Amino acid sequence: ILRAAMLRSLRRSVPMARPTQLGCAARARIGRNPVPSGRGRSLCTPAGKPVSPSAAVPAAAEAAPGFSYLAFAKAYPFTNNVLIATVKTSAADLVAQCVIERKPVTQIDWQRNLVFCLFGAVYLGAFQYWYQVNIFKRVFSGAERFTNLPWSAKVTDVPGLLTLAGQTAVDIGVLIGVYLPTFYVFKAGVFSGAMDPAAWVSSGLAGYTKNWNKDVSDLVMVWAPADIVCFSVPLWLRLPVRHIVSFVWTAYLSFVRGSK
Repeated sequence: ILRAAMLRSLRRSVPMARPTQLGCAARARIGRNPVPSGRGRSLCTPAGKPVSPSAAVPAAAEAAPGFSYLAFAKAYPFTNNVLIATVKTSAADLVAQCVIERKPVTQIDWQRNLVFCLFGAVYLGAFQYWYQVNIFKRVFSGAERFTNLPWSAKVTDVPGLLTLAGQTAVDIGVLIGVYLPTFYVFKAGVFSGAMDPAAWVSSGLAGYTKNWNKDVSDLVMVWAPADIVCFSVPLWLRLPVRHIVSFVWTAYLSFVRGSK
């Protein structure tokens, strides 16, 4: 009886370690990796100290960021340009049909709109990207380096400014010698109603030469300063910025030369 009483007194005087603490200490001694000790219970660190479950959640488990247009434009510049050109040209055709011709929505010619979409994708999207990015990068080797400089460094970079002037001059030449006649040929093909490409070319070139003085003057006034900006921004942003100016220019050209 005396021995049993002494044992009970001894147990009460010495605090017993909790099972979780014993498990943590034991795992630390044997060098095992920390594992959960059960739902709602603490976890063990390699040093044998319990930690809360929330502290064990890795940072990589955070939610992934959503869609970023800038990231898409940088990763897929060609696709981005074709999409913008297609949508922009389609919108210009809808403006011409609904505003200039004053058609109700139910009478929109979607076949004609498809032609505009294809023209925008092939010429303004693919061809324009090919020569303004791929060809210009080869002909004007310092172009990409210049576009990546901060604006404060660009204004003092003489070789870069010469490259900028060269790109602007070449682009103005392409606009006068390729874009304007293509526009008039395309306009003739849309409005003539005939399926004769030779007639489209003949009628288009006649309108191109007739309006040469006015069109070239307006084009240089708009695109010379616009090109200075377009050829100064980073390459991935070049054509998206150009499309903004192009939409305004196309709207103007449509109102001035878009009617039959």
